[in-house]
Amino acid sequence: MSGQKRSKHSIKAYSTKAASAVLAGAMAFGGAGAAFADTAVTPATTSAAATTQAAVVSAGIFSDVKTGFWAEKHIYKLASQGIVVGNNGLFRPGDSVTQQEAVLMALRFMKLQGNISSTTDVVLPTNFQVSNYYKPYVVLAFQSGLLDKTVEMAADNLKTSWGERKASREWIAELLIRALGKSSQAASVASEPTGFADDAKVSANKRGYINTAVDLGLANGLDGNRFDPQGAVTRAQLATFFSRAEAHNTMQYDNTVSGSISALKDGKMTVYSNGASSVYNLSPNTAYFTSTSDTRINLSDIQPYTKVTVIGATYNAAYVELTDATPQIETVEGTFAKITQGIIWVDSATGYDQYSYDANTVFVDVNDAVITASSITAGSKIKLVRETYSGSHKVVKLQVTSGIVNKTTTGTLQSINLAAKSITFKNAAGTVETFNWEEGATLFSSQNAVLQPADLKVNAAVKYTIKNNVIAAVEVTSGTERTVQGSIVEMTGSTIVYKKADGTREVRLLATSPTIIIPNIAAPVAGDLIADATGGDNVQLTLNSSDQVTKIEVTSRQIEQYSGSTVIAYNTKSQLLTFMDNNNKAHVVQIDANTKLAYDGAPTTSLINMATRLTENRKVDVVSINERALSVESTTKYSGTLASVSTSTKTIVLKLSNGQLLTLPYPLSVDYFGKTSATITDVSLNSQVTAVLSGSQDVISVLRVQSSAQLEVTSVNSTTNKLGVKWSGGTSELYTLTIPMTNEAGQKITVSDLKAGDFVNVKFEGSAALSIQAVKVSLGQVAALDTTASTLTVKDYTGATQTYSAAGGVKIIRDGVTTTALGNITTADRVEVRKDADGAIIIRVLTQLSRAFSRADSSSNELQVKRTNLNDPYRYTFASNVYIHQGDTTLSVQSLKENDNIIMYFNNDVIVEIVKQ
Repeated sequence: MSGQKRSKHSIKAYSTKAASAVLAGAMAFGGAGAAFADTAVTPATTSAAATTQAAVVSAGIFSDVKTGFWAEKHIYKLASQGIVVGNNGLFRPGDSVTQQEAVLMALRFMKLQGNISSTTDVVLPTNFQVSNYYKPYVVLAFQSGLLDKTVEMAADNLKTSWGERKASREWIAELLIRALGKSSQAASVASEPTGFADDAKVSANKRGYINTAVDLGLANGLDGNRFDPQGAVTRAQLATFFSRAEAHNTMQYDNTVSGSISALKDGKMTVYSNGASSVYNLSPNTAYFTSTSDTRINLSDIQPYTKVTVIGATYNAAYVELTDATPQIETVEGTFAKITQGIIWVDSATGYDQYSYDANTVFVDVNDAVITASSITAGSKIKLVRETYSGSHKVVKLQVTSGIVNKTTTGTLQSINLAAKSITFKNAAGTVETFNWEEGATLFSSQNAVLQPADLKVNAAVKYTIKNNVIAAVEVTSGTERTVQGSIVEMTGSTIVYKKADGTREVRLLATSPTIIIPNIAAPVAGDLIADATGGDNVQLTLNSSDQVTKIEVTSRQIEQYSGSTVIAYNTKSQLLTFMDNNNKAHVVQIDANTKLAYDGAPTTSLINMATRLTENRKVDVVSINERALSVESTTKYSGTLASVSTSTKTIVLKLSNGQLLTLPYPLSVDYFGKTSATITDVSLNSQVTAVLSGSQDVISVLRVQSSAQLEVTSVNSTTNKLGVKWSGGTSELYTLTIPMTNEAGQKITVSDLKAGDFVNVKFEGSAALSIQAVKVSLGQVAALDTTASTLTVKDYTGATQTYSAAGGVKIIRDGVTTTALGNITTADRVEVRKDADGAIIIRVLTQLSRAFSRADSSSNELQVKRTNLNDPYRYTFASNVYIHQGDTTLSVQSLKENDNIIMYFNNDVIVEIVKQ
């Protein structure tokens, strides 16, 4: 009988007790509807639920809402307010929202969910199907005008379950505008077209709501200027809609405070609002955002005295939104007179001005270091910072702008200005301060060694003393490198002796395998350094915190170098060598027991054997200081740049590192990596080359060209230290045991750090590899593109971003075609980006394919798709870490269903990304 009494449009209150019982069942089964459900049915329990939800958010429970997710801000904001909830630690942002779920969320947004009737039964029409739990909320939505009974209960709208129907974008637009109380505004624009390309698909009675939602900035269009009015709305999208709507809402939500930050320290934030202060605990899980961006910020981006909105239960901040980054302060400057309890006295033309302060007022010196109020002396110039948000204009900070500083403290060196004789320190309290030193009056030291200001290094840990505002002493205490300059006097296997500018000598231990840099010498070794009491190499030595030499860099040489000189005569008794340099100028040098000797490319200690090679017209390389020979070697090769080539005389001119020019006949052969049967015409002018001489020294047996190439690794054999490589011109195998190998940052690596598919930049001398450097490769989607600044940002499949500068040139490879304009890519492209051997950016656009999904086998990493014709390939291999997603929601391969439309992106014929449509 009761069923017969239910008229088609009758609405009565529904038993809350029954609703609660049904909810318990829904939660037990973990249904999708329960994710948005809430046991709260009264204002009191609503507040408790919000408190519990805020605690959940503060603990960072939503494991499926990752940092950087596009709707992260809105989900965490509304979850903190209890407007949306999760289930079992998940938010499920990609799940579709049903109409009954959206109604409950709208009622929470309107703070009406506690108004459902708990005393009388209400019956909905039998063909208006709503889950039992949601019935009282739907009834309340009709009663409050949130839902239009005529529209929602129309016959055409009741062909399927109304409550469990997926909420469409246009239906949500109406719900949102009604929740804001702006139905009249929607009515005024109901006859206007939406302006979207699919406007014809918009229901006539929804057009005004869509127009209003767009006008208010609550909803946006999709790709192709579409609104997709019948498209399903996800949980993340709905959270975003209502979060944006709060800007047009006058509701005051529980556990939400908006005001100005009066204090921010020790993990706490104090917010002043409406004459009262609230102190919030900040935890590592507190989420920080701004009102103008959806991107998360850091706590360090928020400064005291700015405006914020804080959401958090029991004074634990779950969500903080910076609403105005302008500090609410003013400054007053003057001359300090005195300080008494609660009062700062400042000299003025009419007497003393008085400013109030309290226990929270901070007193700092000229460098912003904290001081005591009692340490301020009368007559000091001061600046008072006063807040402007409370009306009391309390002094929050007093800074001495001109006063006497005397102290000894610790910190780190931030910068050194040798010209201005100033050093900027960051003290132990984190304050940055700058002081000057006086020549001759300031002591710089490290572990009992006296330093010069130029020896100091940025980031060094120091102890420093300030007297009368001037640096009295700086002691380097630990942890950073420094440099010293001098000339090499002597070197052993473990030490180096050098002479400083003042003539004193110092001995330093060599670190293991110190880096050696000598201009114009590729891969120099210790034997290339020249040590001599009067003419050794001028060097800059880098010392670690243990004062061991980690790098030796030759800054200049005090020697004379003669390459390919012609012997005139050698006197075995006087050990005088007479030779003619390439400018036909004669020289005489004395050979002694310390002279380094070499012939046929091998060192020797036998002057007798060397003398047989110092015959008239033989070619020698001589290094000397004045008339003393440091080294004499029979000439076996010349290294320099190719200055010119004469096809008429069949000669080449080499420019050596010392500027010397040598004219030589054409080489018998040319060794040039990647070029088979190369000739001298293949070698560009100014190329770095090495001319290897024949035994007679008058013929170039082979000209080795230095070059760089980027190669792809095809195989790695760490046992034999061999690296298989390929390039557009062929394949090869590199033996790496004796070749220096580094990553892109210059750190040493081994062959086992590489794998097939990696790229390496290799420097060659002829066909012999001199060094190998691994190339960093980014694989992902183009996140940003600035053709004006020639920059490209790529977001890889781990979520990390990297920005590349294409100012040095760019090559874009798409479907085998290479172009050189950065504008030829878009933010929709998936790309592989790397730098080539010359520093230019190489961008390879990944191929893509759209198909209907069939099945996948995770054990074999094989995916099958539906064929469009019988000749179509349908089996593909996917990477073990393939990125599968729908929008910003990450999916598993198991979640793909048959006939799902997918886009596959391939890297070397392997699927690296799958986008579910």
